Amino acid sequence: MNNQNWQNQKNSKVYIIGSGISGLASAVYLEKDAGIAGENIHILEKDSIAGGATDGAGDPEHGYVVRGGRMHEMHYECYWELLSHIPSLEDPNVSVRDESYEFNQRFVSNGQARLLKQGKKLDVSSYGLSFEQQMDFIKLTYVSENSLGDKRIEDWFDQSFFDTTFWFIWSSMFAFQKWSSLAEMRRYMKRFMHLVDGLPRLGGVMRTKYNQYDSVVRPMKTYLEAKRVKFEMGKEVVDIDFDLTADKKTATMLYFKDNTEIILGENDFVFFTNGSITESTDNGSWDAPAKLKGVQESGSWMLWKKIAKKDPSFGNPSPFCDNIDLQKWYSFTATMKDSTFLDYMENFSGNVDGTGGLVTMTDSNWLMSIVIARQPHFPNQPDDVKIFWGYGLYPDRKGNYINKTMAECTGAEMLEELYYHLNIQELMKPVTKAGKVNCIPVAMPFVDSLFMPRNVGDRPDVIPKGATNFAFLGQFAEAPKDCVFTVEYSVRTAQMAVYGLFDTVKEVHPMYESTHNPKYLLEALKAISR
Repeated sequence: MNNQNWQNQKNSKVYIIGSGISGLASAVYLEKDAGIAGENIHILEKDSIAGGATDGAGDPEHGYVVRGGRMHEMHYECYWELLSHIPSLEDPNVSVRDESYEFNQRFVSNGQARLLKQGKKLDVSSYGLSFEQQMDFIKLTYVSENSLGDKRIEDWFDQSFFDTTFWFIWSSMFAFQKWSSLAEMRRYMKRFMHLVDGLPRLGGVMRTKYNQYDSVVRPMKTYLEAKRVKFEMGKEVVDIDFDLTADKKTATMLYFKDNTEIILGENDFVFFTNGSITESTDNGSWDAPAKLKGVQESGSWMLWKKIAKKDPSFGNPSPFCDNIDLQKWYSFTATMKDSTFLDYMENFSGNVDGTGGLVTMTDSNWLMSIVIARQPHFPNQPDDVKIFWGYGLYPDRKGNYINKTMAECTGAEMLEELYYHLNIQELMKPVTKAGKVNCIPVAMPFVDSLFMPRNVGDRPDVIPKGATNFAFLGQFAEAPKDCVFTVEYSVRTAQMAVYGLFDTVKEVHPMYESTHNPKYLLEALKAISR
């Protein structure tokens, strides 16, 4: 690059639509690797808080909320490298990556109560797969992704597969449904082959010190603000104009909900987080259910729908947002000014908080799971306050104890259903009666959108062919081979966008492919045949 081009790049303005992990990562790479001045990077966020799906909020009086956690593991090559540059808020001399590594050395995942039935631990030493199902598993990893099209998982495996220990572990850990995309399941099988042997114990699963908002988003935002990156909250983009010719595509104008506009200059760029799994979520309360919202109330999905009509290379959002009944699930966060529940779970499971991970009630009509993170899970959480998170994959089914669907339940009713499955209703009655418990349910209409069956091209390329000044980011842009519903995927798309549009002499980190390691292949084969 000559000096003139380098100077033009340094003086570029970049508008990042969405402040999720992919947007934040893009800002880091733009400033650090592309040399863009921080004050020329604008993060446009329609909400009042940054972080997207990497969230956590609340206080001890009103209750905490974690809508859902993104899984972490050691081989997130892009993600951990990114966090190696971000100082921890508690010790600026330590990176967020090293803080997380140290935390996971002290609290190692080794779940001893992964699956329950009638309140008792199930034996998970065998995945319970028949020989035919084992062969189906192996064949799936070797067929081409393109040959699968928009097939569902239930199109590949027989119905008995969905009653196996393997499926209970797999579906509850990754939030797959039998109607989810077969192509996405194949990606997970290949990408996480090295974890298959340890899945019953959640071996290899890593966590951040606190919830992911406080451990990752806040430090990244603090880092970027110190670089003078501009966060413009409450700023919703409702349309984008493009100049489309046979061989070039250029973004020219941003339109905002407040009727303002930005004309994009010759050296200006736009990064767009198309789609969102936490868009249009709604919080209920202890005595009120959460309300399910529709796609028409969703800013990010409606924006993608609008611009997708302008060019086929901008993707097709419909498979991901037009089937809310197949995409939604509900979660809940319990806040307890009492240790009775956590004490019981520690004695029952054999896991101290932070080492057990998911506990799934296999006989729950909702297929309810809970996670007890290491306490405190929030920096402002007092010692005498305990929290845990849970979710259900089948919110339209009536409970086994509560004669309502999960979607109709208040926070109090969700906890009663959980206590029933754990056989601790009498134990918890005094705690509830003393007013020491709160539980906030959350309705998430799009949370499983990224697993919906889709065809090639439904997710746009990060940089569509001919794009001169714009890129797509996040879970609904196409990062070949990698797995959606992970922070790694989001950060990878950020790298692809920045390193693809700017001269950085940097390359996107290669994806870790454990299928290339015979050791992990053999371990996985042994595991599925047990």
